[in-house]
Parts: sequence; C-alpha cells; structure tokens
Amino acid sequence: MSEAEDRELDALQAALAAEHAAVYGYGVVGGRIGEERRAQARAAYDAHRARRDALVRQIRDRGGEPVAAAAGYALPFPVPDAEAAVRLAAELEDRVAGVYSDLVRAAPGGRRAAAADALREAAVRAVRWRGTSVAFPGLAERAAAGPPASAAPTA
Repeated sequence: MSEAEDRELDALQAALAAEHAAVYGYGVVGGRIGEERRAQARAAYDAHRARRDALVRQIRDRGGEPVAAAAGYALPFPVPDAEAAVRLAAELEDRVAGVYSDLVRAAPGGRRAAAADALREAAVRAVRWRGTSVAFPGLAERAAAGPPASAAPTA
C-alpha cells in the first residue's frame, strides 16, 4: 500500500471510530432528550449508523480490518437532562465533523466528495442542535479539542 493509501485508510478508521462513538452518544441523547426533539435525535442516530456501516465496507474494500466499537465511552460531561443532551448532540457532531475534515484531506476524488458530504451533514446537524454555526466546521472545534485522538469520546 502506498503512503497516500495508508493515510486514507487511517482517516477512514478514525472516521469509523468517531461514528462508533457518535452512535453510542446518541443512545445517551435519546434517553435524555425531550419529546419535541426525539425525532431529530433518532434521525441523527440513524444517519450515524448508516455512515458507520458504509465506513466498515470501505475499510474492508481496501483490505483493512475495521476498528471495533468500544463497550462504552466516557462522555465529555454529565448528561442528566434534556438541555445537556442537546449540548452532547452538538458536541458529537462537532467531533465527527473534525474527523471527516481529516478524511477530506486524505481521500482522493469521489471519496473526497463523500467525506465532504459527511462533514457538511455533521456541521448542519450541529447547527440544528446548537442554533449557531462556525465559519469552518471541523477545524475550529478540532483546535479546541486537542490532538486527533480526542476526535471521539474515549473508551
């Protein structure tokens, strides 16, 4: 495998790890979110599951072994109520967007476009949860979050 292919596979694995964490996180969100936003949480959960499954296929197609989901993830803050669940959903989307920004850099052609679509979708969901946006989704959040390993809640 070339160095570029290795970088792309690493970025795909990081995106998969972030999607695993997002699926877990949305399980928490769904348990705490108010009824008025439950459909929004369910739609996001389903979108992350679909992205996760697509990433598993892409990694296998490139000869890789997809990273497994952790049994549990440490949340970035306590989520005792609906207000905290909304904040968690926005944080999950910011973290996913950051990881997809790395995949946009690493992937060529059509795969880059697909990664950009995933980044855009995460940024739009974050805005819907938070009610505000940032100029460059996936970049400002990453600077605040630290190194790439922090792109998803820790196991």
